[in-house]
Amino acid sequence: MDIIKPSVDRSSFTFLQKFSALLFLIIFLLAFAVDDRLNTVTIHRSEILVDEVKVGDLEVVVDGYGKLTPAKQKLVTAPATATVKEILLKPGATVSTGSLIVVLENAELLQQVENERQRLDELRANLRQLEVNQKRELLSEDISLTEVTSRYESVRLKRIAEEKLVEQGVFSRLNFEQLLLEESTLKGKIDIQTEQRVQLTKVHQEAVSIQREKIKLQQRKHLLAEKLLSQLEVRADFDGILQRLSVELGQSLQAGQEIALVGSISEQIAELRVPQSQAHQIVVGLKVLISTLNEKFEGRVIRIDPVVDKNTVTVDIQLPGNLPSSVRPQSAVDGKIITDNLNNVLYIERPANSHSNSEGEIYLLDRSFQSARLKKIKFGRRAGRYIEIISGVTQGEKLILSDMSNYKTTNTTLVVES
Repeated sequence: MDIIKPSVDRSSFTFLQKFSALLFLIIFLLAFAVDDRLNTVTIHRSEILVDEVKVGDLEVVVDGYGKLTPAKQKLVTAPATATVKEILLKPGATVSTGSLIVVLENAELLQQVENERQRLDELRANLRQLEVNQKRELLSEDISLTEVTSRYESVRLKRIAEEKLVEQGVFSRLNFEQLLLEESTLKGKIDIQTEQRVQLTKVHQEAVSIQREKIKLQQRKHLLAEKLLSQLEVRADFDGILQRLSVELGQSLQAGQEIALVGSISEQIAELRVPQSQAHQIVVGLKVLISTLNEKFEGRVIRIDPVVDKNTVTVDIQLPGNLPSSVRPQSAVDGKIITDNLNNVLYIERPANSHSNSEGEIYLLDRSFQSARLKKIKFGRRAGRYIEIISGVTQGEKLILSDMSNYKTTNTTLVVES
């Protein structure tokens, strides 16, 4: 028995295949459009910072901040135990050499000066008395020597006269011998007294020398006491500014206790604090641009502190001697230490979150400035507010400098509206 099979409409089957393929294509295109829409965000032009890639020369700098400090400072201390009697100047006052800052008083020191003066007068009087006594002694020696010499001459003349009489037998030989003995004795006495006078003169000279040394020693004691007394008037040793005053009226001070701090005005240095990570670029002698609130001037690196404090390093900058009068110690300053010069390089203002010698993704605007896409860029050295570009973009292209980190994770395309 034959079974009759139903016939199949092939045209209907072909239509179904085409419809399914078309539906799949539509779904795919919709998904692609939705995905592209999810990866695109619209942002207003006024909300972003844009800069153009340029070619030119740059100065590589290390930025620092700090303050001005006098190159010359003098800590003034109490010369002796004293009490503050008078305060004439206060911190911030301009001083010149010899300017009176504070007056101290010490009654014991005043009495010591008087005692030393009296002792000096006493020693000087003793010297005069010594010289008078020595003159008297020498005069007595001279009188005695004159008497002996006179007697000797008398005996000598008598011996000469009687010597012929003895030969003639008129004068006794015994008496003549006694006369010779007396002459010899007187001659010896003259020699002894003459030597005695010489030695006495030397003794006198030594005694005077000793007394004069005592006077010199006492003079030094007196001068020292007077110097201490004069130092109770505390004065500035050089032209400058009174930076600090550490005493109050009526305060009792011990010897060596701080009174004031005086610093120079014309000679100042800048103490800059720079990041530890950049300190290795700095060497002594580098040029530095210093800025205060109202002034700008150049300096040179003269010292680099070897100690790191709170992730910063202190660098001392020598400043010119003819600083404006408005530049005063402790003024806040900013500094740019020029470590290198880059010639004919690509650069741009430093984008947010960019770092020297690193790679980063930055939004690059198209030529219509209506959209931007992420672009991988290799950065070189930083130069102040600018940064060198090694590769990734060309001159004239525009980059978004603003912090776009919130968009980078989900969006690769930005639509920029005017």
